[in-house]
Amino acid sequence: MLLELRGQVEYLDLESGAKPAAVPTGSISVQEIKKLIVSTLEHQDFIISIEFAEAHGIDLEVLVGAQKSLEAFEVIIVETTTEERMVLSEEGEVILNAGVSPEAALFNKIPAEGISMKDLKVLAGDTFKFAFPPLKKAKVVSLDKKTKMLTKSTETMEDVLLNQLLTIQQNGALSKNDIKALKRRNLMGFKSFSIYTLQKGPKFGEDINVLTAVTYETAVKHTDKNGNWTGPAIKKMNLTALPPQILHGALHPLMKVRSEFRNILLFMGFEEMSTNRYVESCFWNFDALFQPQAHPARDAHDTFFLQKPATAPIPDPFSDYFDRVRQTHENGWETGSLGWRTPWKESEAEKNILRTHTTAISSRTLYEIAQQPLLKPRKFFSIDRVFRNESVDATHLAEFHQVEGFIIGPNLTLGHLIGIIAEFFQRIGIPDVRFKPAYNPYTEPSMEIFGKKPGTDKWLEVGNSGVFRPEMLLPMGLPPNVNVIAWGLGLERPTMIKYGIRKIKDLFGHEVDLAGVQNNPICRFDQ
Repeated sequence: MLLELRGQVEYLDLESGAKPAAVPTGSISVQEIKKLIVSTLEHQDFIISIEFAEAHGIDLEVLVGAQKSLEAFEVIIVETTTEERMVLSEEGEVILNAGVSPEAALFNKIPAEGISMKDLKVLAGDTFKFAFPPLKKAKVVSLDKKTKMLTKSTETMEDVLLNQLLTIQQNGALSKNDIKALKRRNLMGFKSFSIYTLQKGPKFGEDINVLTAVTYETAVKHTDKNGNWTGPAIKKMNLTALPPQILHGALHPLMKVRSEFRNILLFMGFEEMSTNRYVESCFWNFDALFQPQAHPARDAHDTFFLQKPATAPIPDPFSDYFDRVRQTHENGWETGSLGWRTPWKESEAEKNILRTHTTAISSRTLYEIAQQPLLKPRKFFSIDRVFRNESVDATHLAEFHQVEGFIIGPNLTLGHLIGIIAEFFQRIGIPDVRFKPAYNPYTEPSMEIFGKKPGTDKWLEVGNSGVFRPEMLLPMGLPPNVNVIAWGLGLERPTMIKYGIRKIKDLFGHEVDLAGVQNNPICRFDQ
């Protein structure tokens, strides 16, 4: 209703009844603007701020500041709407300031006796290509096909373009065709403006002469001998308000989840393994895990192989272990297995790669434990990057983070593994887990881990697990009664589920909401 009446409001001088003269910007104080708003609303129902500012020659930003002050004291109510208006471009402003359009200027350059098209192009310069077509369309010039002379068809020409630009400046209306033509010539555009409608508030008419701040000098001035306040009312202050929080940095979502997982594993008694070895030999990454040399995962389509240095010869201290691994692959050695029954090549084991899983770190750690004279039950974990030669898409990258843990001790069973996995996922907020039999070259039995997000019936694969095979452990020198149970999962998928990230590129890109992560200090999937 109020917006429909906009344009019908007349802002009058309250004493004389005449329209006020424009007030130079900056010559009226905010306090005077506030009084002007109040006195105007005493005689009419509402004020449109943008029109009120134009009528009184007040800077709109200064007016908005004054109205916000009145709104804070509930003297007025402000209704805000958005309106899109036509505005002149920089080129449109240049034409308007010149007072003549390029086509009208070109028309004025044509002499009474006429001019050749060639000479007119030279005379007009760069403006000819967009100034001449409007003349031709308006039929104010004519061309003699024989002589190629151009003459005026009329003595005068209406400057239509200049009138259109004036209409835009005065916030008038134009036809769709005119707007389309002006936009095509880059002379205008549209801009959104906030339109404020001011009305009387619940405290309209009350005295708003209050102090917004009390200094020592003010207190002395307005306090009597008995300590009583004699000055104006003091603005109510919120003494419980907290200062604005300044974020000095935030953890990346992936690093925040990594930190939470690390703290959980440390709390569960796990020791952290060193993971600073991105480059591994195929021996520790594949062969030590009893993964056959003909396995598809060792193909160049799945693994990044280094060119320099391309190989890493096995040091002498590992030569005996190196030989036991070879025999285990070829005939099972003393593990009770038949092995893979294929020739084992030393050259394949010595190739350097970017590690494809952090289990390469686990194999090194287990070998070091096997060399110790006193073997005791221990728990280890690692969280770090691994690399796969995969095609990059919405859910896959060529590198990702792997969370891995294992427990070494005598007579460990699948029941122990299920229990430790359930405990870990319970702590990260996935209390419901299921297991499905699976196959891994270096674990038997093996299980895929599925978790159900609370509040849904959807089960997602969240990890893999199993009991390390004797073909992996016995060549290291571990006793037959010692077992190793292990499990692993990716870090990216839980992070994406936690923060509602749908595409993997949004997790690593520049649009990650770091502030949102900072304000969410607890990383649990059931929240």
